[in-house]
Amino acid sequence: MYPVMRRGFDNEKYLRIQSEHIQERVGTFGNKLYLELGGKLFDDYHASRVLPGFEPDSKLKMLGKLSDRIEIVIVISATDIEKNKVRGDLGISYDMDVLRLRQEFQKRGFMVSSVVITHYNGQSSAAAFREKLDRMGIRTYLHYMIEGYPTNVRLIASDEGFGKNDYIETTRPLVIVTAPGPGSGKMAVCLSQLYNEHKRGIEAGYAKFETFPVWNLPLKHPVNIAYEAATADLNDVNMIDPFHLEAYGKTAINYNRDIEIFPVLNALFEGIYGESPYKSPTDMGVNMVGFCIDDDDVCRDASKNEIVLRYFQALNRLAQGDGNDSEVDKIELLFKQAGIDTGYRKAIAAARERAERTGLPSSAIELADGTIISAGSSTLLGPSAALILNAIKHLAGIDHAVKLIPQELIEPIQHTKTVYLQGNNPRLHTDEVLVALSVLSTRNENARRALEKLPELKGCQAHSTVMLGEVDHKIFKKLGVGLTCDPARKPR
Repeated sequence: MYPVMRRGFDNEKYLRIQSEHIQERVGTFGNKLYLELGGKLFDDYHASRVLPGFEPDSKLKMLGKLSDRIEIVIVISATDIEKNKVRGDLGISYDMDVLRLRQEFQKRGFMVSSVVITHYNGQSSAAAFREKLDRMGIRTYLHYMIEGYPTNVRLIASDEGFGKNDYIETTRPLVIVTAPGPGSGKMAVCLSQLYNEHKRGIEAGYAKFETFPVWNLPLKHPVNIAYEAATADLNDVNMIDPFHLEAYGKTAINYNRDIEIFPVLNALFEGIYGESPYKSPTDMGVNMVGFCIDDDDVCRDASKNEIVLRYFQALNRLAQGDGNDSEVDKIELLFKQAGIDTGYRKAIAAARERAERTGLPSSAIELADGTIISAGSSTLLGPSAALILNAIKHLAGIDHAVKLIPQELIEPIQHTKTVYLQGNNPRLHTDEVLVALSVLSTRNENARRALEKLPELKGCQAHSTVMLGEVDHKIFKKLGVGLTCDPARKPR
């Protein structure tokens, strides 16, 4: 029996205390709270990588404990609709993601009450999207551009500012305000609702739910440094919250944008209510993640691996013409803060050593017990497909010389790929290998045993000496393997 990856995060504790803390915050504001939700709900793989034990849908499960008190408002910017902005991780436009999010929420039993189109200024594509939502029976509201936002507090907190926005009708005590991505206007939607609720005699509150940076971890803790690496393209910077330090004499970590905007938010709260309920941007948050880390060393190690992973992702984007030098430079500076370099990931040296020795594209993976498994490209298999086969053979105790998939099964697949589907690359990708192995598993004991070891790859770190295709990346992601690639051309 091979060891599984050590866990550093108590997910059950998180589900319990996070939901309790949010309920407490709702009660603080007279049973009506607008909760701005940052980050990803369904697929927070960053959190699951830096906090081993955190499940990618933990936040969704946590909110599920409150589902009968929740309604969800999805926000999208008219500017993003006009630009046809695309989610990089999913490859779909923001307007399509609104529909995806709505469907996913409803599938899990959540009430999605409406969609808000922000930054509206008569954009034709945004108007067309609203008509589409209307035809689907989805309630839609418009929020407008406000001149001088967010600094012109006198105008913003008036009938000519927030007062011009559509009032979003809500019925439940906890309103989750979420969006396909950053810059959609979630905070402005929350504040607009506070203003318009106040006009109607309802004293609602506002809070922010973001996982990172973790406010009660040290500034230079690897978990927080990994967040900076993940947002290097946005140039976010973690900082000690000076407002929290002044108000309470305690160190808390926030990031530059929230700290910079806090005086304005404070003024807006005062413009709406006459006083602000918060003394610091950290006060606005409800994040309890830091209290659920039960093995700090495990989370530190995982976060350092994440920083290296983000570095290679930035290098790959740069090689493809999608990135920029400043993102790469920023993460190189974060290496120094974390006291690491690319050599921290042992799979990198192993993959490169094999490639240098054989002259072929190669890959390697570090298993939970520290064993390094490598593989190279061949006429039948790409380096990633060969790596998965080698790894699960090792985990199942199957001799390396044993061929799990016979050549006579691989060749017909290659023929279909190159002849019938007119593909250029005859080598099998990871998904094709796993399908072939699944077919064999019904009558081949080795194939069955090897497949059963796939879950033991979760949390492992892998590296390829060439950039892999989208299909391979998706398979490694689904297996929970952290994958990095040298910024070299893909093998043909």
